[in-house]
Amino acid sequence: MIGMACRLPGASGPDALWDLLREGVDATGVTPSERYDADALHAPGRAPGKLAARRGGYVDGIAEFDAEFFGMSDAEAVEIDPQQRLLLMTAWEALEDAGQRPDRLAGSRTGVFVGCSRADYLENALQRGLEEATAAQLGNVRSLLPARVSHFFDLRGPSVVVDTACSSSLVAVHQAVQSLRAGESPVALVAGVNLPLRPHEGVMMSQAGGMAPDGRSKFGDARADGHAPSDAVSVVVLKPLAAALADGDRVRAVIAGSAIGNDGRTSDTVLSPSLTGQCDVLRLACADAGLSPSDVDFVEAHGSGSPLLDPLELTALDRVLGEGRPADRPLLVGSVKSNVGHAEAASGLTGLIKAVLCLEHHQVPASLHVVDPNPQVPWDELPLEIPARLRDLPELGRPAVAGVSAQGSSALNAHVVLRQAEPQEPREDQADPADEHLLVLSAATPEALADLARAYVDHLRGPGAGFALRDICRSAATRRQHLQHRLAVVGRSHAELADALEGKGRAPADPVLAEIADQYCAGGPVDWDEVFGPDGAFVPLPTYPWQTQRYWPGEQHDEGDDLATWILGRHTRTRFHADSALVDIGIDSLAKLQLVVELQKRTGREVDLGELDQVRTVGDLRRWARELEGAAR
Repeated sequence: MIGMACRLPGASGPDALWDLLREGVDATGVTPSERYDADALHAPGRAPGKLAARRGGYVDGIAEFDAEFFGMSDAEAVEIDPQQRLLLMTAWEALEDAGQRPDRLAGSRTGVFVGCSRADYLENALQRGLEEATAAQLGNVRSLLPARVSHFFDLRGPSVVVDTACSSSLVAVHQAVQSLRAGESPVALVAGVNLPLRPHEGVMMSQAGGMAPDGRSKFGDARADGHAPSDAVSVVVLKPLAAALADGDRVRAVIAGSAIGNDGRTSDTVLSPSLTGQCDVLRLACADAGLSPSDVDFVEAHGSGSPLLDPLELTALDRVLGEGRPADRPLLVGSVKSNVGHAEAASGLTGLIKAVLCLEHHQVPASLHVVDPNPQVPWDELPLEIPARLRDLPELGRPAVAGVSAQGSSALNAHVVLRQAEPQEPREDQADPADEHLLVLSAATPEALADLARAYVDHLRGPGAGFALRDICRSAATRRQHLQHRLAVVGRSHAELADALEGKGRAPADPVLAEIADQYCAGGPVDWDEVFGPDGAFVPLPTYPWQTQRYWPGEQHDEGDDLATWILGRHTRTRFHADSALVDIGIDSLAKLQLVVELQKRTGREVDLGELDQVRTVGDLRRWARELEGAAR
């Protein structure tokens, strides 16, 4: 695994997630009113049509999106499921974390595998009536989640939605691994997406007794009484290990093995979990990894906080991973759900990101809300421990090993075995202190470029100071896609580069560097191997600073706009003049179909699509709009 990114309750990325985990933060909270009125729907117990809980794990700003960056009009952005919008931005962040330039992946057989079981945005729209079943809603069916990513990045490998309920995203990881092993995909993006926007599934789970009334997942505790639903958008980038090492990628962890399997008829009903099914998958995953089950040091459990599932899962871990385990090295078991809630179809990938962070930091954080261990579990007999504080992983003279489990109500179990990556030794900066270094940055807009420069200033004066200056500059030049608005600065030290980004720098003393800087800023091609040489380590860099606006149904319409301004503002972000053709500024045939519906609502009169077909330029549109408004009055 070479890259990852996430948006979780209380955590805007992996680093923020680790801080949250290390500090033992419970990031769940009250249900936002923009989702639904949880207070009005709340009732204790299993009251028909009611929610057992008013809390869960929620991501801030789910309506925020950088539409201009992704070439979308305001109208298109507000109509697209926020699951797709956040997935696009998080996928870009994951590729940046992996040092994979999207323009170099374009046209490749890169695969996209997305675990998701919801289409709440579409369902909410359709519940408003049949007139909402417009052509625009075709873009919100679940198959468009991976398709949107594949289309934007021009990725031509498998593009698949996986729905096995709560094991979906970990099954997607397994499928991606198989695709890489088979040579079907050279690189794979794997995602888990879950944004609960409506109460229906929560009411259903309340009726089944699966929702924790206090909105907290209490895995392993005597008070465990269900889960807390949560948001999550998690993405990882996978590549065969040999290829990653050959390409100089930063390996964050190694997927040593994986397995999936259905319970079949080893349980009483299709919805009842099976001890046999879980044990089988644990054994198969360890065998696929070529490891003894007792070699696993830590397991990120499914750990939902269910009074039925928890004892069963812990028993399965004991029977398989506890066999032959030394008494002084208990298996550490935790659940990220105790911090951020249960992200359902995205939960397995969220757990995998936590496990990677544990391997990188060689520590396992506490699992929250364990006050009284579940009495159904014979703790004294099991070589298992749920950490109550931050624990170091054992030093055994070998890479640490972690397992990640997920179970679906579809009776499909998944388990992934991770091995700690070989440590990347910090490189000494061999450069002459008198040497100048060229740092190049780019963004889609001037505002984003200014924000990116500020982020690099903080990086150079903070965590980036621990990396060789040449590696920072080389990584920025070779591992980032170069966008329209550009900046180039020089400096002999981290501090000098930071000063230069703040406008306190100087012109390059080296005329060759000065020419390269001018050529880059003018948009010309640069041979970066000539500038930096072919060798160098890829090091972490700041990610793209999104320039977001809020897009939510019913909030984009300004009654003060004249009709033409409203149409143009809704359907294009491109600069135009009176003679601009509508098709050239993004108002195509599908946009015209959407316009007809919107215009009928706004003017209260029937609008013939044939009339709009005669409108070809911005000037035509303004004249036609004035006629429509006059007729409406």
